[in-house]
Amino acid sequence: MTTAPGALAGIRVLDLSRILGGPYCGQILGDHGADVLKVEPPGGDDTRTWGPPFKDGVASYYHGLNRNKRVQHLDLSDPAERDKLLALVGQADVLVENFKTGTMERWGIGYAQLSERFPRLIWCRVSGFGADGPLGALPGYDAAVQAMTGLMSVNGEAGGEPLRVGLPVVDMVTGLNAVIGVLLALQERHKSGQGQLVEAALYDAGISLLHPHAANWFMDGRVPGRTGNAHPNIYPYDTVRTATDPVFLAVGNDRQFAALCRVIGVPELAAHADYREAGGRSVHRDALKPLLEAALAKFDGRQLVDDLMAAGVPAAPVLAVDAALTHPHTAHRGMVVELEGGYRGVGAPVKLSRTPASYRHAPLTPGDAFLAAPDAG
Repeated sequence: MTTAPGALAGIRVLDLSRILGGPYCGQILGDHGADVLKVEPPGGDDTRTWGPPFKDGVASYYHGLNRNKRVQHLDLSDPAERDKLLALVGQADVLVENFKTGTMERWGIGYAQLSERFPRLIWCRVSGFGADGPLGALPGYDAAVQAMTGLMSVNGEAGGEPLRVGLPVVDMVTGLNAVIGVLLALQERHKSGQGQLVEAALYDAGISLLHPHAANWFMDGRVPGRTGNAHPNIYPYDTVRTATDPVFLAVGNDRQFAALCRVIGVPELAAHADYREAGGRSVHRDALKPLLEAALAKFDGRQLVDDLMAAGVPAAPVLAVDAALTHPHTAHRGMVVELEGGYRGVGAPVKLSRTPASYRHAPLTPGDAFLAAPDAG
């Protein structure tokens, strides 16, 4: 585990956000070296209660989003506490917040009120729908945004009910978008010397995730439906049965399909007029799937995955969360982090050769002032 300065060493981040999108943004910035000071209300971030499980009264949900930060508590409805915050804002390069629109303005500490006073500050606002427009300023939560941006409509079994994606994908992508926006603004500040407002809205993130369904609809006007585990545009890109465990096939081109057919002993399928090209396989998927599963019925799923991967065919076992987190390759990639005190979490997925991520502060580390020097850029 490296202790070398990260790519964002020297950047000071004031994280005023709660729940998921904003805290996830702050954690990523912290993993890559930024000095992140999180300011929570006296009762703490709401997600401290989002359990079980709990450790010392704090839910795992909170622990998963708030490492590499130091935490203090301020009641921003109190003018004296707001003065303490302003002292920190004056030292920060980046401020991340997701207050309900108008709340910080009512306290006299909104972006428009502070941008002239702190012209280099990059202000990252995470919200449900943005500040204006037909849905502007309304509260947004991940599942509700999944429902209204079309994500639920394409998730689930064909003929079944719409389903929420089984993880907070909209919140997490919003957090990633916030990180991208902050990095773009930091890069631009090197040229202009000026900060700016960065907006990352859950609604925008949900709409942005609609590929390829949006692209399909723009081209042919047909409303996409649910296809279960199968890809809407290519096949076989689906879960299939074997003699033992199901496996996922991710065949993306004709060469891979021919290799698949060769490995499972049905090379004639690769030459069939309906299946030899990608478009035909997608159109005739209802006929192709049972033919593949009939051939797969004599194969052990785990061994088949190894054989297919060796032949250049993307395939995978369908693993549960515990199996994925304890897989040898997960450890090899540094995707599980352990810190003193019993903290374990998911590691940083972006790897930099000279300035890798580091893990310096477990969640709930106290702090009331910035540690790092301000950005010199």
